[in-house]
Amino acid sequence: MSLTLASTAATLVPPYLTMPLMDEVLIPYQNGVAIDSGLVSLYLLGLFGAALLAWGLGWAKTYILALVSERIGADLRTTTYDHLLNLSLEYFGDRRTGDLIARIGNETDRINVFLSLHLLDFATDVLMILMTAIILFTINPTLALVTLLPLPFIAWLIHLVRERLRTGFEKIDRVWAEVTNVLADTIPGIRVVKAFAQEDRESKRFKDSNQHNLMVNDRLNRVWALFSPTVTLMTEVGLLVVWGFGIWLVSKDQITVGVLTAFLAYIGRFYGRLDTMSRIVSHTQKAASGAKRIFDILDHVSSVPEPVRPVALPERVQGRITVRDAGFRYGNRAVIRQLNLDILPGQMIGLVGHSGSGKSTLVNLICRFYDVTDGSIELDGTDIRQLKIADYRSQIGLVLQEPFLFFGTIADNIAYGKPGATREDIVAAARAAHAHEFIMRMPQAYDSLVGERGQGLSGGERQRISIARALLITRAF
Repeated sequence: MSLTLASTAATLVPPYLTMPLMDEVLIPYQNGVAIDSGLVSLYLLGLFGAALLAWGLGWAKTYILALVSERIGADLRTTTYDHLLNLSLEYFGDRRTGDLIARIGNETDRINVFLSLHLLDFATDVLMILMTAIILFTINPTLALVTLLPLPFIAWLIHLVRERLRTGFEKIDRVWAEVTNVLADTIPGIRVVKAFAQEDRESKRFKDSNQHNLMVNDRLNRVWALFSPTVTLMTEVGLLVVWGFGIWLVSKDQITVGVLTAFLAYIGRFYGRLDTMSRIVSHTQKAASGAKRIFDILDHVSSVPEPVRPVALPERVQGRITVRDAGFRYGNRAVIRQLNLDILPGQMIGLVGHSGSGKSTLVNLICRFYDVTDGSIELDGTDIRQLKIADYRSQIGLVLQEPFLFFGTIADNIAYGKPGATREDIVAAARAAHAHEFIMRMPQAYDSLVGERGQGLSGGERQRISIARALLITRAF
């Protein structure tokens, strides 16, 4: 009985659906034909060669995709960071540090993972489903139509879940940014936290943010946990329908057992690919959510734009600042109105006024961190909005009320605004700022490391290094 079934299956199944070793070696052997060892060796060698080729192609695919996706991710991070640096201070005033860090880091990683691991798999699944569907229609169009019955339901389910996943991942991104914001606030401000004994408060704030993140993730996981088994259930039901309909066709002598066997083998591949493709939905929505948050930055236009036709600065700038009928608003609130001021080269002025009167705002406007909403500010008779921002700011030495130092050596911090400065210029600027003496008392003098935000230095020492940094730019020593 087994010989008859095997022979029948071999003759009824189309040649392109059968294994050569089965057709030309094993089945003939069961029918009394001697095994041709040379033919067996040839087929086994061919299978081994195919395995090696598959290994090589798989390695090349993985390696090339990894290279391409890493470069896309690196380029996206660089582009986003460069664009972020060119935005005005107004943009940063409305954003949290942790949120921006999370966008550049986490979101680009999501896009990177999707490109390197899932994009080609998704395309492969679509191609294999189409090719398998064509083969199924070639074998038996009626059975193929029955096989495709679950597809509309799966497509509707994917559409329904896709929207929920996209909005859910966007919410997860925002909640995770809250967690990162707590870290970005607490770690740089650890001195204040400890000074006011607020460790328990900050710990609770982090726990609350982390718990909120957990709750949002659990809510989304419930949706995803229901989606995946439902797709599997639909494919299993579809397979049972094909079995039942196929058995009915066999009983009516419309198809043979061999055709049904081959058909079921291809259905397993078809539904397997369909199930795998449906599972990629979460990764596509993660990548889409990350891309949206990245492009929210890239699409933002700076409120302090570069001039279309910039005016070149002369080799020697005189330094006369003229403020003509200047006005500035924060939203709808006017801070400065009709201000006129003429600052001569070499002149030292002091701004006096109560809090909120616009003293810091005027300095920000002169530095062109913001642009005036009315009137103009001129440098030696030229509107500063006609000058390239980098050229203009290279003529300004700024000492902040709260000096900010970067992690690095003292020499690097002094030369931050002028990276090509010589050691002699750095020392001269430090002497002019009365910082040379305490710097030389440090273990490695100008090569001593400064902690993040100037940790390890007193407030006065940080202030003097900040003054030296400003003096080095203007060479006012």
